[in-house]
Amino acid sequence: MGYRTLRACLADLERTGQLVRLEQEVDPYLEAAEIHRRVYQAGGPAILYCRVKRCRFPMVSNLFGTLGRTRFLFRDTLEAVRHLVELKVDPSSFWKRPWRYRDVPRTLWHMRPKFRSWGPVLAQRTTIRDLPQLVCWPRDGGAFVTLPEVYTEDAGHPGWRHSNLGMYRVQLSGNEYQPDHQVGLHYQIHRGIGVHHAAALRRGVPFRVNVFVGGPPALALAAVMPLPEGLPEIAFAGALDGCRVLLVAPPDAPAGAPPLAGEADFCITGTVDPQKQLPEGPFGDHLGYYSLMHPFPVLNVEHVWHRDGAVWPFTVVGRPPQEDTSFGAIIHELTGPVIPTVVPGLHAVHAVDAAGVHPLLLAIGSERYVPYAERRRPQELLTCANAILGQGQLSLAKYLLIVAKEDRPRLDIHDVPAFFRHLLERVDPRSDLHFQTRTTIDTLDYSGTGLNEGSKLVIAAAGPPRRELPTSLPPGLVLPEGFSEPRVVLPGVLVVQAPPCQTAAGPSADIHLDLARFCSAYRPGDALNAFPLVILVDDSDFTARSLNNFVWVTFTRSNPAADIGGIGAFIHQKHWGCEGALVIDARIKPHHAPPLVEDPAVSKRVDALGATGGPLHRII
Repeated sequence: MGYRTLRACLADLERTGQLVRLEQEVDPYLEAAEIHRRVYQAGGPAILYCRVKRCRFPMVSNLFGTLGRTRFLFRDTLEAVRHLVELKVDPSSFWKRPWRYRDVPRTLWHMRPKFRSWGPVLAQRTTIRDLPQLVCWPRDGGAFVTLPEVYTEDAGHPGWRHSNLGMYRVQLSGNEYQPDHQVGLHYQIHRGIGVHHAAALRRGVPFRVNVFVGGPPALALAAVMPLPEGLPEIAFAGALDGCRVLLVAPPDAPAGAPPLAGEADFCITGTVDPQKQLPEGPFGDHLGYYSLMHPFPVLNVEHVWHRDGAVWPFTVVGRPPQEDTSFGAIIHELTGPVIPTVVPGLHAVHAVDAAGVHPLLLAIGSERYVPYAERRRPQELLTCANAILGQGQLSLAKYLLIVAKEDRPRLDIHDVPAFFRHLLERVDPRSDLHFQTRTTIDTLDYSGTGLNEGSKLVIAAAGPPRRELPTSLPPGLVLPEGFSEPRVVLPGVLVVQAPPCQTAAGPSADIHLDLARFCSAYRPGDALNAFPLVILVDDSDFTARSLNNFVWVTFTRSNPAADIGGIGAFIHQKHWGCEGALVIDARIKPHHAPPLVEDPAVSKRVDALGATGGPLHRII
């Protein structure tokens, strides 16, 4: 069985050597986050911070710090959930092997919440200022909840069956929020809470929101699951937990108020102000940069509840990989088999975590439209690509690279170097580049033209190899003035250090003059074009040092429609292509958000915790 409470989970982790208690007082301002990042990077245990400065509640982090520990937390239920997914993919499987699915009826029963008039979360009340004031990065605008489970219901169809449980960050303090009375509610585009918010506005009724923190770990994982319409996350949490989720209504709750998770450690209740938005942020986010200050909804706080012995769980987001990488991995394990049933012809997708998830999506599809053709070219792949970009959060992909399964049936989509090699051997830059301009991208991606605004590029490749990819610099390579330090980062991929992108002199200033100058210095027959992909960067040594550096720099610092050029570029019937190398300008631009950098003084303090004799010696 799963864990009914967070305390039960922590006791199990401690019993099995997967949790360490830190008895030394820890400051929630930067220090706790720095400790967490160090422990995560070391593959260490969950950390229970027993004494939190200026707060009476203990904190815990790194619960999901490794994929192995995440599987351990749900070890008793993962197989049953997989069986549900299998039946979703192919219902006839039940009649072929009914004994295999003997656990399904019990799991279905666990998906139905149970309702009571009271639960442990209602034991005590507190205030926002008495909660742990966790600040993770030096430029953060205030304290944030980083593992919230935000519960809402549809005003037009109230009840748990049309509920949404999502992980949308909550700002507890700072900016213009009235202390103890207002918190910021940040949710990005294409989120279920937005549908509920719109329904409440349409009906002219209060939009009530409950923010749970803690409780069974299944609530947190369910809150980040990309579930199909009609399957509420609260039901999925019951399946993951192996028991029905307890939902309770406070005695003084107004009619129609959504229920509380009875076993949560904390719950903040309130209504969203229909007339007001306030600046939220900045916040160090999962692309490795700050998301900047923007107006977002305000939650007028009514109550802050907590159970006896409550523990405040948190995580830290930043340049990947981070703890949320484990969420992505377990989600793929559970939902990967469903993908081919959603998009015909699609075999696999991989949102590359090291690139920040949404900036880079890899896909493998079929190319069967013209099997008798003498030379196969992308056709069905483009149908698959358009369908992918119409599916939920996949629609936020900025770069979508897709190849044909028929060309290499055993290509592993998670082997990023092999995927790039396969694609670059086959891509034809004259015909295989397909742009979408002035469209939506991830709210947290500042490479575009504004909040939620940018462009997309689909690169589709099919057929036999067109070229051999170089793995070393061509003899006598000459770079234009100001460009230097070329490095081969992958076969066929060259990174070149370019002049820094200067601050734009005004809205009409062209920040891509160096990109144009680089591309115009070559002709399609020049040796540089042996590399089908060239990346212009601020620091070529850093970019080429690791695969993670390469994908992070390239795909988080470029907006396809603005930052791509090519050798021998042309436009024919509104299609852009190039005769030679594709060139991506992945320098930091004046409008980009600043990257995340730790506070040196805090880092020094945490160094001492890991030194000989320190409480985290041999852990960090």
